[in-house]
Amino acid sequence: MDNYNLNINQSQRTISADAARTFMTGVFSWMFLALMITATAAWWFASDLSLVGKLVDLNGGGMTMLGWVVMLAPLGFVLLMNFAFNKLSYSTLIILFLSYSALVGISLSFILLVYTMSSIFLTFAITAGMFGTMAVLGYTTKQDLTSFGRILMMALVGIIIATVVNWFMHSEMLDYIISYVGVAVFTGLTAYDVQKLKNIGAGNVYDTETKSKLTILGALTLYLDFINLFLMLLRLFGDRRN
Repeated sequence: MDNYNLNINQSQRTISADAARTFMTGVFSWMFLALMITATAAWWFASDLSLVGKLVDLNGGGMTMLGWVVMLAPLGFVLLMNFAFNKLSYSTLIILFLSYSALVGISLSFILLVYTMSSIFLTFAITAGMFGTMAVLGYTTKQDLTSFGRILMMALVGIIIATVVNWFMHSEMLDYIISYVGVAVFTGLTAYDVQKLKNIGAGNVYDTETKSKLTILGALTLYLDFINLFLMLLRLFGDRRN
């Protein structure tokens, strides 16, 4: 009987591990696709000043109405995908997620005009290395990162508040502090989020449709970790064009 129970438990663990791998493969596939769309959209707009001119007044008049829409719309997409998750279909979530990644790329097109291409590529490579390392750590560690994640989420709220305050203060020192703290927070969040998503994938509490939708939401979570880590590192170490 003991051997029978042991075999059942081992079989259940194998099924859970396979389910987690399948789920995480989907998460990372959607995330990488979104990053490719973001990079393509950013390159497309940055390479054409007429397109950039639709977002900002090139004569120094500030952002256009379309520019503000492009800057603010991604936040609306994130809120919609999270708060209307149960009402949205899987196909609708995919459309929203991919549209969101394109809008982020358009809004990030400015960094291609501000920073040198070599520093952007180098920062991207460093970001990919850090993200990959923490993703593997989060996936393989046996330690529960839940408490660690709560601390990081509180720190993230602090970063958001400090960023809003610095919008008015224009403090270069505070900007550096926010960037250094942001690198630490998003590096840690990568490991925490990967472990959380792995546990979701290994569980059997969701139906097929819900789990497919959670794949998109998981991709969005890791996409945000990657993009924010990249931007924080670029603000710290990126070389600006003369």
